[in-house]
Amino acid sequence: MGVGLFAATTAAALSLNATLTPAVDAGSADSCAWRRSAVRLHQELTGEQNTRAVELRTLLGASGVGEPDFLPERRRSGADQQERTDNGASNQAGPSAGRSAGSGPSSGSTSSGASTSSGGSTGVGGAARSGDDSFGSGAAPGPGDSSSSGGSSAGAGTSAARRYGWGTPNRVDEFDSPASADNWSIYDGPGHAGNGRRTPDAVSIADGILTITGDSAGNTAGMAWNPGQKYGRWEGRVKAPASDESYNALLLLWPDAENFPVGGEVDFMEMMDHTRRKTELFLHYGADNSQVHGEVKIDATQWHNWAVEWTPDKITAFVDGAQWWTTTDTSIFPPGPMHLCIQLDWFPKGGDVQESYMHVDWVKQYSLDGSQSPSTDEQASTGSTAADASTTDEINNGGSSGGASRSPADHSGSSGS
Repeated sequence: MGVGLFAATTAAALSLNATLTPAVDAGSADSCAWRRSAVRLHQELTGEQNTRAVELRTLLGASGVGEPDFLPERRRSGADQQERTDNGASNQAGPSAGRSAGSGPSSGSTSSGASTSSGGSTGVGGAARSGDDSFGSGAAPGPGDSSSSGGSSAGAGTSAARRYGWGTPNRVDEFDSPASADNWSIYDGPGHAGNGRRTPDAVSIADGILTITGDSAGNTAGMAWNPGQKYGRWEGRVKAPASDESYNALLLLWPDAENFPVGGEVDFMEMMDHTRRKTELFLHYGADNSQVHGEVKIDATQWHNWAVEWTPDKITAFVDGAQWWTTTDTSIFPPGPMHLCIQLDWFPKGGDVQESYMHVDWVKQYSLDGSQSPSTDEQASTGSTAADASTTDEINNGGSSGGASRSPADHSGSSGS
């Protein structure tokens, strides 16, 4: 999302100085965590000219963000996590990245661009059915609370992987125990564009369900599944109760190289509508953070399986095994490896804020060597419309020029990260 209405105060920016200059070894895990947070926040502020954004960007620059050696290569590439896997790290869900990492991708941006793709406005249905180990102080109440707990029976639903025969995943996390958190880089730092805070305390795992909680003060969470891959398939089973209008729930792909916007971003599930009756897709590309957009009308307060497939020739989004958006414009594809992120992002709009949640039953990643064909040969989905050039900023912040509406008819959106 864009930061046209960037709400971080000058005091908050100045207080970040201590965060940016900890007395730790540059190669330590703690140092890597704050460095990654600083890099991602700096990326979110690129191109913003309002006073607070400039102050914070200047502060980050003075701390060395942007220098070639600021982020150690091992953290940039995910090599340290991969080494742990190669040396026998346990848990099928993948490498352990520890509890804290960067502040995470920014749910959106401010520029726009056009491209050729198919998606949006198709109604894909399929409602599904929707403890006490927990991780972090954000643990949701018991399974009886339908709004704040994912419950212990998420069902299975129809998956794209099963429908199209994707085979055995190379990585799985079913969130069977709090130890699953160790397989993720959980952001610990300022929230998107400096709004609120991303903290491990907002993550809880109970009864086989991951829950991210966003509170009234903007404390929320995001987590990255490093390292990623170039080309592949990702799928996750998610539901999100109706929420405060300031909270967006996302599944997205973010560049391993941490070089957004050039490295791209694929938000294949972004719930911006606070009633959770519509879900958006944003594909970001290029140095100016251009975007293409799609949307699907669906009751996302129920469990659904959200998937994305990225081949050399096509990027396709699925829900409950049905294609709902696709593009074959390879000029806008990510240039390098991408990894999955789960985020509940805060875009403050003033007034009282309702505590909000997103729940994840499982996530899976599948290899694709680049020679395999796309799962479908469809060029457009039933009921789809041509992709538009609206940006994620238009819904979240009312548009950088203040002229965009939040009406679904505008196809305005926000990107995840």
